[in-house]
Amino acid sequence: MSSRRRLIKPTAREDRAINAGIARDPDTYELSAKEFNELRPVLRGRPKAAVHKVHVNVRLDPEVIEFFRSTGRGWQTRMNTALLSHVKRSRSRQTHA
Repeated sequence: MSSRRRLIKPTAREDRAINAGIARDPDTYELSAKEFNELRPVLRGRPKAAVHKVHVNVRLDPEVIEFFRSTGRGWQTRMNTALLSHVKRSRSRQTHA
């Protein structure tokens, strides 16, 4: 099965109905050929991060995973922040010892 979506063009009748709707709507208009050609694709996904993370596989206790997952979307980022905080505290203790 292809992951590409198939574009289904409107029939002539549907196209006329669409254009009539556009004409009736004061907040929109049909783009001119020049405006249409100036359109640029929308970038998908997140912007590239300044700091790239390393992909690893790690085994953690179920309790740890359940806790962070229960906090909702972004749980992996929060887990990373907690680990980074621990690293910084540990380094601070090492330099003051």
